[in-house]
Amino acid sequence: MNNMNWLIRASRWARNPPGPRQIKLVFGIIAAGLLLVALEKLGLWPDWATLDRGRGP
Repeated sequence: MNNMNWLIRASRWARNPPGPRQIKLVFGIIAAGLLLVALEKLGLWPDWATLDRGRGP
């Protein structure tokens, strides 16, 4: 990866940061993902939402 592209992207973000609505959306998506992981780890995930066997051979 080209680090210069990331620096340019970071400088654009610093000059024009995202609005509060977009920040809330991103944190909401992250929270929903963490909630799903927590439910699965605690064993509270329903059996009907689990695959019998995964993909592949």
